[in-house]
Amino acid sequence: MHDTDISEAAKAVVRRNTEEVQSGGDYELYDKLFADDFVDHTPQPGRTADKAGALELYKTLRSAFPDFHAVIHWQAADGNLVTTYKTYHGTHRGEFFGIAPTGKKIQFETVDAMRVVDGRITEHWGVANLFSLMEQLGAGLATP
Repeated sequence: MHDTDISEAAKAVVRRNTEEVQSGGDYELYDKLFADDFVDHTPQPGRTADKAGALELYKTLRSAFPDFHAVIHWQAADGNLVTTYKTYHGTHRGEFFGIAPTGKKIQFETVDAMRVVDGRITEHWGVANLFSLMEQLGAGLATP
């Protein structure tokens, strides 16, 4: 398999995760797309850096924002390492980080990199604009 083929196959796996798991709530597919020894190098607060911790985050987001979905702006791949820039959207209908449901529509940007080996996601690094999200929910964060 050529590098281009590897990159395209890896991008397809990451896109399925974004569209069908994160946006669609298909947790059976999650189990198929993520390797059992998956490592999240940038886990969110209160989450473990393993496959179970990432799934818990996905479920927490879907519980707080039942219409949670992502719009992928672009993807780039270097071999089996895929970088994705996307914006998440949703409506705050459940508790999130101790904030009671507000009914507000939210959106926040994320850039992440995922390594795909043998059709499964094995590693993740990511940066999400959680400050913007918390501001939209009225968390009352002070600005410098």
